[in-house]
Amino acid sequence: MPAPRGDLSAAVTALLTGGYPDLPGGPAVTAADPYGDDLQLALYLAYELHYRGFAGVGGHWEWDPDLLRLRRALEERFLTALRADTPRPESAAAALDALLVEPVDGDGVSHRLQESGELWQLREYAAQRSLYHLKEADPHAWVIPRLTGRAKAAMVAVEFDEFGGGRADRVHARLFAELMTDLGLDPAYGRYLDVTPAPMLAVVNQMSLFGLHRALRGALVGHFAAVEITSSPGSRRLAKALERAGAGPAAVHFYTEHVEADAVHEQIVRRDVVGGLLEEEPGLDADVAFGAASTEFLEDRLGGRLLAAWAAGRTSLREPLPAPQPVPAAA
Repeated sequence: MPAPRGDLSAAVTALLTGGYPDLPGGPAVTAADPYGDDLQLALYLAYELHYRGFAGVGGHWEWDPDLLRLRRALEERFLTALRADTPRPESAAAALDALLVEPVDGDGVSHRLQESGELWQLREYAAQRSLYHLKEADPHAWVIPRLTGRAKAAMVAVEFDEFGGGRADRVHARLFAELMTDLGLDPAYGRYLDVTPAPMLAVVNQMSLFGLHRALRGALVGHFAAVEITSSPGSRRLAKALERAGAGPAAVHFYTEHVEADAVHEQIVRRDVVGGLLEEEPGLDADVAFGAASTEFLEDRLGGRLLAAWAAGRTSLREPLPAPQPVPAAA
């Protein structure tokens, strides 16, 4: 279990580790920063119970009524802020079209890393993204039983690739773990939760929020489409950044694998997942647009945190990473 970051996360931590605290009420949640460390960690802890959980925490907590009531309040605070702060595209098509436009003078994280990124910055980036990539395809799978026909078939096809096409050694989460090992990072699931700041927690919490609620199935499809559309060009830049910084072949391979795969996925998702869903349920167009636009909004917030810290010559994490661990020699 990670260390609490405020009253909300302290209450959830105490509950899951055998205490019986008075869980915070609505006023405490309403007063919390919706993007802050305390609320985002509390929400992350509640969501993790639906994934692999925590050592020593019983499986019965996944559906504990009191914890679910608190989670609902946290979700409403987060979702309300996201809806208020995310620009509203005219339509799902407009939102996705905007993501296809690559700026001539891009200044995002992948651009900076490709141009001048240092190995310590790439290690920090990978440590934070591990919370996402080690469970990347899992929350998207929750939407499968909520889709029908063309959208369901296409979603399963893309997820099949994400899960390695039936081969355990090709599962994308495993490929990212190998990237971490190549960078001298600990590839254990959840290892860097304690040092990961709120902007990255919000990115992960968003896909859990969308995935766990049938009412947000359109938003999850929009999130999935945004990820696939932006992945290929970003992965190309990150592969070049790793090559330039002298990272090992497994680190480079994770991103080169995504350059071609996600270029194909982009077309399938846009045409068949989004197209099939909106053909069946045209009323979800605004939700798909919100899912895509809010994904970009949160990624931009995360990018701002990373770039501001690195420009100042300091860590983007809550505390610096330890020195790289040596890569085990081949037997």
